[in-house]
Amino acid sequence: MIDLHSHSTFSDGSLTPEQLVEEGVAIGLAALALTDHDTVAGLPRFLAAGSGHPIRLVPGVEISVDCAHGVMHMLGYWMDLENPELVRQLEWIRDGRQLRNRDMLDKLNALGFAMTWEEVQSFAGEDVVGRPHFAQVMLKKGYVQDKNEAFDRWLGDGKPGYADRPRLTDRVAVELIRQAGGVAVLAHPFTLRIGRDEMATLFQSLAEAGLAGVECYYSEHSADLTRDYLELARQCHLVPTGGSDFHGEVAPNIRLGTGFGGLLVPDEVLPELESRRVR
Repeated sequence: MIDLHSHSTFSDGSLTPEQLVEEGVAIGLAALALTDHDTVAGLPRFLAAGSGHPIRLVPGVEISVDCAHGVMHMLGYWMDLENPELVRQLEWIRDGRQLRNRDMLDKLNALGFAMTWEEVQSFAGEDVVGRPHFAQVMLKKGYVQDKNEAFDRWLGDGKPGYADRPRLTDRVAVELIRQAGGVAVLAHPFTLRIGRDEMATLFQSLAEAGLAGVECYYSEHSADLTRDYLELARQCHLVPTGGSDFHGEVAPNIRLGTGFGGLLVPDEVLPELESRRVR
């Protein structure tokens, strides 16, 4: 059993990189990837924590990018963490996120929420502040009943408290990951909310741009979606990958390795994906 999609306190997860490794070892994972949002800062600690444990740790990142259908997430694995262009672009993304966060705080306070930057930052751990941290403040103060209400009413795309931020395009993100020696994978394609024909066209277009895989096995994919994505991935010669998108207490119903309980990412996915690495 492997899990190629998880988050730590360096983005919007509740476990430190070391705790994440401990959990992976405890449940018997053969391999685990850390894919924090727009940052690789937690990876040195993550990789060091695996020393002496029978688990393979995969360095990764999850980048939000623009595409013709809206916003998609691109996973990158095995990049050179010191690649100058990767470092520069991730810094640009984080700077844009920081400006967006301040804009969102102003919007929410104008809507009547009494929130401070310090309160939001307190939920963010070591690094990147994101919308889930705003939701946690809103929940703590009793403004919403749960995280879903926070996003559905206030923080989701197009909602009153939402603010956009600069992103790379999908093809630029794929090329960035490849230039840094890594492999690019399209994360949870169901979030694009497009039909099968459009998805097939997207898969083929990104495959031609250098995409290596698609996250077919995912906590929120139905059996039908998983089957469709597996078929489309193979048609486009893409590796069908997968992961839980584990965040810990931020999304407590999603468990590492098994998602909502039925997720099973085949072990053979990892060597197939690694064979696509840029050498």
